[in-house]
Amino acid sequence: MRSKKIKTFYNTKQVLENDKTSNYSKSPLKPKLLLEYLKNKKLINNFSVTDDFRPFTKTDFKMAHHQNYVDDFFNGIGLCSSNSLAWSKQFAESVRYTNSSLYSAIRHSIVNPKQVSFSPTSGFHHAGPDRGRGFCTFSGQVIASLKIYNEFGLSGAYLDLDGHFGNSIEDSREFCKKLNKAVPPNFNINPEGYDSSYLANLATWLERTKYAILSNRIHYVVWCHGADSHADDNLGRQCNTEHWIACSTLFWKWVKEMDGLLGRPLPVSCALFGGYRDDDYNSVLSLHTGDFVECFKELLGVDVKYTIEVHPRQKIEYYDNTRLRRKRRSLDKKGR
Repeated sequence: MRSKKIKTFYNTKQVLENDKTSNYSKSPLKPKLLLEYLKNKKLINNFSVTDDFRPFTKTDFKMAHHQNYVDDFFNGIGLCSSNSLAWSKQFAESVRYTNSSLYSAIRHSIVNPKQVSFSPTSGFHHAGPDRGRGFCTFSGQVIASLKIYNEFGLSGAYLDLDGHFGNSIEDSREFCKKLNKAVPPNFNINPEGYDSSYLANLATWLERTKYAILSNRIHYVVWCHGADSHADDNLGRQCNTEHWIACSTLFWKWVKEMDGLLGRPLPVSCALFGGYRDDDYNSVLSLHTGDFVECFKELLGVDVKYTIEVHPRQKIEYYDNTRLRRKRRSLDKKGR
């Protein structure tokens, strides 16, 4: 029997509270915005929130990154803005907590597999060993997976449904010698296609992951349902609302099936990843909320009252903005 509440690793220090910069990405503020949204929708009581986790140290970041990049970032020099985000001391402090939140959520899912865990974070999956990229500072997935492998000897799979290929794991395999064991090749999963073909591709990968779990090659999964894979996102395009939510339904039903096949709960954790709506950011927050509603309904057996609120994108400024067009092309080139 699974816990009816989702364990959530959130510390106010992981939020860039005083962001008065011109940052396009709201990822540094998204953890706070989402939890406030859940509270306003009277859903927050379905989440068990803890701030009891320690920030990462430079040593943790150096597991997956060159020393000079880590030093540059925390000193605010050189490559400190290679993530395309404005640097500040507060921002540098916040990433210690976002990366630790992801690791803590994954670890909790392993130690307490009856409880789905959640890290309300993003900003990881484009960073490389030598620099940040595409609104991502450090490769939190790589660090978390290496720490889990070192402690438990377990291997994980990432289901990365962000709108852009998550290159950080693939780009780090040569630099991090244990990464092929921590996240085996082919299990940094990024579905392809549009609408029904995207959903079908996800189903294919879930079937492959099922057999990897049953053959003891994969021991935990991390669900990263980025909102920028929605067709109305500024930087995404893969799925309309119906198919985006269908991906969530498919995944949480799959988890329930895996629990039955294993005779025990499969360790599952979640993260947010991308989502960019400069006209209506609540649509991003509503998609993430809709994902959790499917978890409550399909896996946890909790009756949650919620109607998804995703509005069509206002297209007046985006296509005239050369900088954003370049950013979209840059993100697409990471793996598409």
